[in-house]
Amino acid sequence: MFSVYHQARGLGDDSVIRKALAEDWIPITNDKDLGEKGYRQRRPHRGVIFLRLDDETAPSEIRTLGHLLKNYADQLPDRFVVAEERVRFARR
Repeated sequence: MFSVYHQARGLGDDSVIRKALAEDWIPITNDKDLGEKGYRQRRPHRGVIFLRLDDETAPSEIRTLGHLLKNYADQLPDRFVVAEERVRFARR
């Protein structure tokens, strides 16, 4: 997995999706446009974690991602995941 903010800041959404696919990464983002490309436009990907939290502070994101990885790590590859205060896996 990689953080779009930390490792791909400044890249366009198409470039992020291509980079993640080529490098076998699962992007973690709160960018709705990137989520749109991964889910609605069905761009090829190895997985996308879309953070949609009411509390977007770092502790909240860390807590949510920790819960996601602890309980669902084996289900993340090749899935579009919406991580809210709860976790939802989208159907493809």
